[in-house]
Amino acid sequence: MTDYPTLNLNDGRQIPRLGFGTWQIPEDEAAKAVSTAIDVGYWLIDTAAIYENERGVGEGVGEWSDIFLQTKVWNESQGYERAKRAAEKCLERLGRDHVDMLLIHWPCPEKDLFVDTWRAFIELREEGLAKSIGVSNFREQDLRRLVDETGVVPALNQVELHPSFQQRSLRKVHEELGIVTQSWSPLGQGKGLEDETIAAIAEETGQPASAVIIRWHIQHGFSTIPKASSRDHIEANFKALSFTLSDEQMARIDALDSEDGRMGPDPSDFG
Repeated sequence: MTDYPTLNLNDGRQIPRLGFGTWQIPEDEAAKAVSTAIDVGYWLIDTAAIYENERGVGEGVGEWSDIFLQTKVWNESQGYERAKRAAEKCLERLGRDHVDMLLIHWPCPEKDLFVDTWRAFIELREEGLAKSIGVSNFREQDLRRLVDETGVVPALNQVELHPSFQQRSLRKVHEELGIVTQSWSPLGQGKGLEDETIAAIAEETGQPASAVIIRWHIQHGFSTIPKASSRDHIEANFKALSFTLSDEQMARIDALDSEDGRMGPDPSDFG
């Protein structure tokens, strides 16, 4: 990852600021998409058990042993024993003896199993099956409970985050606890590309609208995982590493935040 922009994790490791997301990429298309992304220059690949494309992702990563690979254990696999078995199945599908980051996909508070799942993750890290461990879609109370009951702070929390839903209060918690913020749906399910402010800044910078938004994520210190299928879109997103937004441009994007901007499920009642 020489010269590739990274963030420091609280376990002493580093994670790329820009990654490639594979949600909604079918199994039979995943290998080509991932290999294309690696060819373009991406060093972080994100997948999950529920995406049902881990075999294709693993095939696409191939012999690239230094690619930062992360996956997630799904809701039905929560609980100490089930989570350990599920993680091992993820590794089998990926064709790997370890992943760089293993995440709990959702807290599923009504199940009340995420602390037991986290204890399993801690052991998986100690066993070398996951180099780093984190969570996804966790709320402040979920994060604090993990820390209070196990003493182990997640390295990362992957959450819905885009210009119209900026998660400012949760980001403050992450900063306090030393957790990296990773944004999923960074383009707001594509709707951010249609925003007039984004379009204006794209024209000012001479960059694709998607790269403008991704650059906003990067300059705020997030790791982000935009998904794309075509090489053109994969390359357009990667251009986010080739320019810088001014403070004034960043402020204009910051002003797009909305109280009702969430587009995905609410972690309080999902799963």
